[in-house]
Amino acid sequence: MSAPLNSKLLLDVSRVVDLPTPEPDSPYRPRQPYRFSTLCATVENPDRKDQYGASSVPIYQTATFKGINGEYDYSRSGNPTRSHLEHHIAKISSAAHGFAVSSGMAALDTILRLLKPSDAIIAGDDLYGGTNRLLGYLQTHQGITVHHVDTTDPSTLTPILKHENNITMVLLESPTNPLLKIVDIAGIAKEVKERIPDALVVVDNTMMSPALQRPLEHGADIVYDSATKYLSGHHDLMAGVITCNSDVIAKKLAFIINSTGNALTPFDCFLLLRGSKTLSLRLSQQSHTASLVANYLSSLGFPTFYPGLPNHPNRDIHERISSGYGAVLSFTTGEKELSERVVAGTRLWAVSVSFGCVNSLISMPCAMSHASIPAATRAARGLPEDLIRLCTGIEDPADLLDDLERALIDAGAVRRTANGLERVRTTINEAVARLALEDEVAEVKNSVVESHEKQWVVSAPGKVILFGEHAVVHGVPALAASLSLRCYGVTTPHTGAPNGKVSVHFLDIDAGEKEGGFRYEWDVEGLPWDAIPESAPPEGSEIPLDHELLEEITRSALPATLGSHARHASLAFLYLYMVLGKAAGWEVRPSFTFRIRGTLPVGAGLGSSASFSVCTATALLLTFGRISPPSPPSTLPSPPSPSSSSGSSSSSQAQSKLPKALADIVNAYAFLSEKILHGNPSGVDNSVAVYGGGLLYTKAMPSEGKEGGMVGIEGFTSRRFLLTNTRVPRNTKELVANVGKQKADEPEKVEKILNDIRRVVEKAGGVLAGSKDENGDLATLIHENHELLDQLRVSHPSLETVRCITGSESYNLATKLTGAGGGGCAVTLIPEGFSSSKLTSLIASLESEKFTSESFETYFTEVGGPGLGILSPSTSSSFTTSISHHSETPAQTLQDVQVQLDGKAASDTLVETFITKAKVELKDWVEGLEGWVYV
Repeated sequence: MSAPLNSKLLLDVSRVVDLPTPEPDSPYRPRQPYRFSTLCATVENPDRKDQYGASSVPIYQTATFKGINGEYDYSRSGNPTRSHLEHHIAKISSAAHGFAVSSGMAALDTILRLLKPSDAIIAGDDLYGGTNRLLGYLQTHQGITVHHVDTTDPSTLTPILKHENNITMVLLESPTNPLLKIVDIAGIAKEVKERIPDALVVVDNTMMSPALQRPLEHGADIVYDSATKYLSGHHDLMAGVITCNSDVIAKKLAFIINSTGNALTPFDCFLLLRGSKTLSLRLSQQSHTASLVANYLSSLGFPTFYPGLPNHPNRDIHERISSGYGAVLSFTTGEKELSERVVAGTRLWAVSVSFGCVNSLISMPCAMSHASIPAATRAARGLPEDLIRLCTGIEDPADLLDDLERALIDAGAVRRTANGLERVRTTINEAVARLALEDEVAEVKNSVVESHEKQWVVSAPGKVILFGEHAVVHGVPALAASLSLRCYGVTTPHTGAPNGKVSVHFLDIDAGEKEGGFRYEWDVEGLPWDAIPESAPPEGSEIPLDHELLEEITRSALPATLGSHARHASLAFLYLYMVLGKAAGWEVRPSFTFRIRGTLPVGAGLGSSASFSVCTATALLLTFGRISPPSPPSTLPSPPSPSSSSGSSSSSQAQSKLPKALADIVNAYAFLSEKILHGNPSGVDNSVAVYGGGLLYTKAMPSEGKEGGMVGIEGFTSRRFLLTNTRVPRNTKELVANVGKQKADEPEKVEKILNDIRRVVEKAGGVLAGSKDENGDLATLIHENHELLDQLRVSHPSLETVRCITGSESYNLATKLTGAGGGGCAVTLIPEGFSSSKLTSLIASLESEKFTSESFETYFTEVGGPGLGILSPSTSSSFTTSISHHSETPAQTLQDVQVQLDGKAASDTLVETFITKAKVELKDWVEGLEGWVYV
């Protein structure tokens, strides 16, 4: 019997599983390459056919596999479901190898494990908060150097791409999160390979996914994605993927994943495979909606960041390496509070971290995904606090736009007019720009006094270590607090045409050798500006010191005849002036004189150098417009004085008006100055001088696995103390070394002493955080701490003399050494109810003693007061007090006084008084000027 006519169309089902999957390069069925959406939907792996012909990859939910020498034995090392997923991810990523791990951060951690101590990484300055956190950990714990640069400008990498810098990895992301900055992946990869061929170029491709960008095609060595986002698309799993083409790199990554056990579980592999099938469809819809939203916001006048906008920086570069603009955008409203209202007012847009979901999300990165990055670092990297990030889903664009519009209206960001929606301008500058009122713009500009044309007055406290000296070197916390003894600085702009000079007048340096202290002047253009790298230094809690610039300033700008103190102080000032001046990019660099003096003794271990550093950093940051203080209220209290009641809290003495973000920036630059002055400072002195109050400082001990840090003591209560400077010189390094030797020789004995000191510090912190000390616990702890330090042999006969006098029956006060000991200062607690007559008698007794040619010196002070202070030049009475000391003219109105202040007479009067005022009168006079704002 002949076969039916259509028998040739029948298929032998028994042979179906033997048919090869039609791949683009299949020798069986040659055809044109598949499009991306087809690749996504085609999950089958020709090398791993399912024995039953399952159309969906099965979940091999097993930990172990039977048999010997099989392909799989333990799911940590390999699993069929994961093998299918990794083959699929590699295929759609143009990669030879793919790996699936437990999260995006696990993927980055796996890659960073390729590094070893002393290696260096170049990374961007607009990073995801988790990436920034992990890189910071590697810096402090693994000995790996991280250079943060603006990777959108390839020239910032060039000075660092040197073999001597040991660069082994360059970490890129494009577009960046959340500012959508575009990085030339291809161009940078090419330059890296030309300069350092062995360095790895690693790209975080999460924002684009393989659907829109495949960095391996543009020279990257390793690419990773947080598959939690677009690859999965549903936010129902955590996963990360890594792809590469190098067999050598793949072998290393596989070893790390197997060793650490962070491979993705079989069930999550199944979910990720399922989600990846619709990647192309989802992202196509999401990108289309993102483009509509971005154009909508931009048309309303909101600064909008999205690669698809015509004016987006480096859009042409993005279009060369990507096939779409993505589904993430961000915009600013002009006010943080306004942004918060917008975010809270949405209904369809869900408030959530992350992105890449089928549902649309809205967030404020600075308060959410990037909150782990310090505020000062965010500010330095240009990350606006009012930034809103939008991640579009697959909802109907009309519904999303309607929901966003309602939130904008309800929040007061836009309003309806006869001509349609209109953005409510939030700043004068924006309103003027919108109305294009050129005459008014010119008038406003003419009336504004630039920051470098103002006269700034700043102050910062000294510090005293109350508990934990010496033990802090061995990982025991130390308790430090601010003093009411302070350092004060004044900047005086050179009026009229810029004279091209910058000068300093350090009244407390060389005061005994030169009348009026140390003075010096530099020609601004003669400074070694070419020695400053073109790229701005990365900013954060710690700014790296450029030793080459330091050496060049020392060589070309500082005479060899300068004394040690003058040389170091001048070097710190010039270094900060030049670094900030270069970053400002002003055509005319400011000409001014910086004068500084204080009530702190220099070289007594009371933080005089840190106070100097904070004043210098603050004055220069103000001069260059990097920070600006808020206008103070008319009745802001001055810092506490020793005459105030001793049991009062520092928070009640001065309102906290300077924002923490400002304080953080100042602290970073003050710490940089301290590095110049001391080489390897702990950071505790400048932190106390900036933030005030009290803090617990713990030194990091990497060899013992102990992390360091500083923690402010909440509710720190001010106390009155008498500081006695014995004027006995001490060798801090020798004293510290001797304690270390004792620990090596008698470890059990010294460890017990250190543990006892730790107990004292912890108890003291609790006492100082309370408002009362009715049981005299603080005096007892002071005695205990000194006796323990005496056991470490760091006291001195001069200090014991102070203790003998203060502890006598006449006074019965608690005294201990402070700082390194071996001389220097002692600190005595002055309790409530201690009479002024007794205090006068005590001071006379102490100042009659001497161990050198000079008698003891005493300072009655309060501990735990405010930190950094700035005298705002915008207040009505900023300098009224200084003027009234020399004139019978009554206090004037805001306009009258400001006019007078802008004149030469008022400025000269302030400076003259500042220079000539007796030290005992300086504090009351300076702090009597109205308009101070403090941390």
